[in-house]
Amino acid sequence: MSLSVLTIVKDRSGHLAQLVEGLGRSQVPPRELIIVDMGSRVPVVVESMHFPVHILRLTQAGLPLAAARNAAARSASGDTLLFLDVDCIPMHRLIDTIAALALDKDALICAEVLYLGPDDARKDWDEGDLMARATGHPVRQFPARGFRVEENAGLFWSLVFAIRRSRFSALGGFDEAFTGYGAEDTDFGFRAKQAGLPLLFMGGAGAFHQHHDSFDPPVQQLADIVRNARLFYQRWKVWPMEGWLAAFKEMGLIARAGDRITLLRQPTIDEVAQARVRPD
Repeated sequence: MSLSVLTIVKDRSGHLAQLVEGLGRSQVPPRELIIVDMGSRVPVVVESMHFPVHILRLTQAGLPLAAARNAAARSASGDTLLFLDVDCIPMHRLIDTIAALALDKDALICAEVLYLGPDDARKDWDEGDLMARATGHPVRQFPARGFRVEENAGLFWSLVFAIRRSRFSALGGFDEAFTGYGAEDTDFGFRAKQAGLPLLFMGGAGAFHQHHDSFDPPVQQLADIVRNARLFYQRWKVWPMEGWLAAFKEMGLIARAGDRITLLRQPTIDEVAQARVRPD
């Protein structure tokens, strides 16, 4: 089974360079790397690798995450699609490990992600050193090796996941009705479960998440999150991103009553600054 790696990027050339470096060190190279550039200020350029690299450019405004992932999938030729967020560095055994599992199991497969600090993997790096420095996710629990079935579709994440290309097409890809940031991946996980596709959490090989500025709650994405949360609720009758919505309500940015959310105002400059996550 051949595997295509897909990533989407906007103005993160440094992170992309380390992702490509990780792919170059892979025990088994990918069939190809598909990059979708979502309107970076400086167009993406990648040096020649020992596997094909294809760069597509979208001109849509904002962060068209669903549309960009779908465009990457349409351009891929591999039997398996490995979606890898641009801030992730693949471990050297990720490709062969997840490709073998995808060959054996028709499933939605999430690989473990370990988080790096602000000074890690900025220039030259060693995988063993990164492994010693990195920390796991507090909620998503992965086995040391092999896989386990995860029944909660809400825990699907799009950072690092694989799926057979034929299955992705049958599901219709990501729903482009979700525009901008938030809930498009949770909706995909819910639709996969509805179609009877198991969600597997795979251990033993994964990726390192490169540090970057982040916000908790992500107030800079407030309008997208509110719009996409409403759409998700209309479809599934449950609210996604509950923690963020609760925080927005506490800040007085939104009001909630029953099955309705009202956007009251945009965050102030000070509120955005206060939401910025400071590295420990």
